[in-house]
Amino acid sequence: MNRKEPLNLILLNAARKVHHADWNWKGVNSPFARLYMVESGYAKVNIPEGSFRIRPGYMYLIPSFVTHSYENDSTFVLYYLHIYDEQNIFDKLNFPFEIPASEMDVLLMKHLLSINPGRGLKRSDPDDYDNFPSLMQSIARNNEYSLDTVVETYGILLQLFSRFLKKASAKQEMKDERIIKILRHIRENINREITIEELASICYLSKDHFIRLFKKEKNCTPLQYINQKKIEKAQLMLTVGGKSIKDIAFSLSFNEISYFHRLFKKITGKSPYQYRKLHFSPSF
Repeated sequence: MNRKEPLNLILLNAARKVHHADWNWKGVNSPFARLYMVESGYAKVNIPEGSFRIRPGYMYLIPSFVTHSYENDSTFVLYYLHIYDEQNIFDKLNFPFEIPASEMDVLLMKHLLSINPGRGLKRSDPDDYDNFPSLMQSIARNNEYSLDTVVETYGILLQLFSRFLKKASAKQEMKDERIIKILRHIRENINREITIEELASICYLSKDHFIRLFKKEKNCTPLQYINQKKIEKAQLMLTVGGKSIKDIAFSLSFNEISYFHRLFKKITGKSPYQYRKLHFSPSF
């Protein structure tokens, strides 16, 4: 990522929440990031990298489209922010999950909530809200606030994110420039069918050699990577667009709707219908 390129972060939800052994949810997967600051008590968060005990005095970041779960059996108090990232920074950088929260961070979090009243969720169950009343509606709510509040909110988000950026690392730190070129090609052509032969020819390699090289760099096959990126794009389209599921599948070059359904559920844990029902608002 270009270090001079500014982030474009949009606040969706923000609040301080007291849980009484009721922060227990599985299979959470959303098109926005979650930033937590623990005030008191303890809970456990399970992410692909492992299970972590979250504790007071620290901030935690869960990127968009990361399937995770929560476990809590006692009183637990935390601040939460739901943040939409328009630049897909999580595709470019690996962020630490946990960092210490300074006194300034606590003050910034409290001030952010004070200038953004009414941004809390009515219920904590992700199946009830997740992106309800839709990502677009949450983004549109920023129009209800004055320009100075929006600018100040943005500034605080940048400051809190900067704490994680200090320890972030580029996902594209690869020795082989050919794979970097391939990832860019996939990103720019995600809406059409991309064949392994096509990618191998870009690298001037045989198909088998290319697959081995790609797997060495990305820890997955080219097809797995392409499918993951297509489903991520489908998640966004289901959330913010009015296209039918069939049209979305076709727009991403899935010729068999049944295969699109199976792949979507395998990656997200929900069918396209279930995902749209949870995340889409008809008014948008």
